[in-house]
Amino acid sequence: MKTALITGSAGFIGYHLADRLLAAGWRVIGLDCLSPYYDVRLKECRHARLAEHPGFMPIIGKLEDPDRLMRLFATHKPDAVIHLAAQAGVRHSIDAPRDYLEANLIGTFELLEAARAHPPAHMLIASTSSAYGANTQMPFDERQQADHQMSFYAATKKAGETMAHSYAHLYGLPTTMFRFFTVYGPWGRPDMALFKFTQAMQAGQPIDVYNHGRMSRDFTYIDDLVSGITGLIDAVPGDQPVSEQDNLSPVAPFRVVNIGASRPTPLMDYIAALETALGITAQKNLMEMQAGDVPATWADTSLLSQLTGYEPQVPVEEGVARFVTWYRAYYGDTQG
Repeated sequence: MKTALITGSAGFIGYHLADRLLAAGWRVIGLDCLSPYYDVRLKECRHARLAEHPGFMPIIGKLEDPDRLMRLFATHKPDAVIHLAAQAGVRHSIDAPRDYLEANLIGTFELLEAARAHPPAHMLIASTSSAYGANTQMPFDERQQADHQMSFYAATKKAGETMAHSYAHLYGLPTTMFRFFTVYGPWGRPDMALFKFTQAMQAGQPIDVYNHGRMSRDFTYIDDLVSGITGLIDAVPGDQPVSEQDNLSPVAPFRVVNIGASRPTPLMDYIAALETALGITAQKNLMEMQAGDVPATWADTSLLSQLTGYEPQVPVEEGVARFVTWYRAYYGDTQG
């Protein structure tokens, strides 16, 4: 039985990934500190559902605590490490940058040190589409330079990429970074737009729509994202690029891969899908662009498809409807 260490296992993506691997017969070590950044009860409920699988071992604690990860690697010797734990949120990073320094930089450093001492077969580490920053050439391609991040959150995630590359080069650690594009779906994060819109609309309150709605996102349904991650576990970076599209490092077993839907959706269409699913017309409070935000994202997923055969399956209308079904089952028809 293979063992995976998933950091951030009580988080939105970590929960779904752990559930998928457990169903496939993996043993999963799940590390999460249950940060109060959003409702801890939601995180505890995710972990409780995972604990129904006999192959799941939850560990509660911060990855930035010295020696915690070193002990985990030494004891469990994971075959694959999927590092999802991070302080998330573009806007929160303006108010609380130290949280990002500690979780995203120090935490990633502790992970890399543990992997150096006890190398797994493959390290997979989450980055973000926000790493593309001020880039305007669409769709975003992994070979583009990404040097102008527009939020401290994005800066810490891009720094994590360069830190991981140095360890891949110095110690031969096969490492794949994946850049996520606006993930949504059941068991999602309450700080994300879909969750906040649903909560407000069911309470009869207006929703804040930034940049007067003139935005688009490569909205990626959670099941599609998890398929991308699981497919990459066996796509270990080697000595040769798989194609001209591949951005495999010339000096390390290291690459960056986009995971998205590869079909940007205007924000107003996303809201329209939610209105249909809820049967409620949103009261829209049109606002200026927020600091650190970008007007559009769009993933080129050609490399992911070449490596794994990935094809996204869930269109936005269906994904939003699935989220609403879950939300109402979890919270009822009242405010969550």
